[in-house]
Amino acid sequence: MADFNKVLEPGDYLKGEINTVIEIPKGSSLKVEWDRKRAAFMLDRVEPAIFAKPVNYGFIPGTIDEDGDELDTLVVTDEPIPTGVWLKARIVGILNFEDDGEMDYKVVCVPADDRNTGDSINNLDDLGERWQQQIVHHFTHYKDLKKSGSTKVLGWGTTDDAKKIIAECIERFGK
Repeated sequence: MADFNKVLEPGDYLKGEINTVIEIPKGSSLKVEWDRKRAAFMLDRVEPAIFAKPVNYGFIPGTIDEDGDELDTLVVTDEPIPTGVWLKARIVGILNFEDDGEMDYKVVCVPADDRNTGDSINNLDDLGERWQQQIVHHFTHYKDLKKSGSTKVLGWGTTDDAKKIIAECIERFGK
């Protein structure tokens, strides 16, 4: 397996497109994480099934978020995307999220070429209020059985807000 941080760039985020690598497929309760030191995926833990991911979960290579990991992505598709698949994605917004007192942003995106939706999802409003409520609920409660109250959703941001965070995370990776 290739080291995604060496073979992929973050993408042309200023034009709204990123590269993202899937860690956890939609519907999975397996907490798979990219191990940057070993350039491999590892199973960190098994979550209770009630906390299965409601969306594909990945990261942007060549970035480091404030929590010390690559910048997370939430990749919206009807079907699960397998662990280890990378794709070009279009940024539609950002989830401002705090985990154990550290900022842990989630860039919300869709495949850059999504013929299923006719490329109709361009911002968070296109995903609908119910989708946003489900994501907020998941990230507010997914650690309740381990450490209740340790996560906080701090709201949503626009595509431009996401681009700003991506730029900061690329700069942090370069240091």
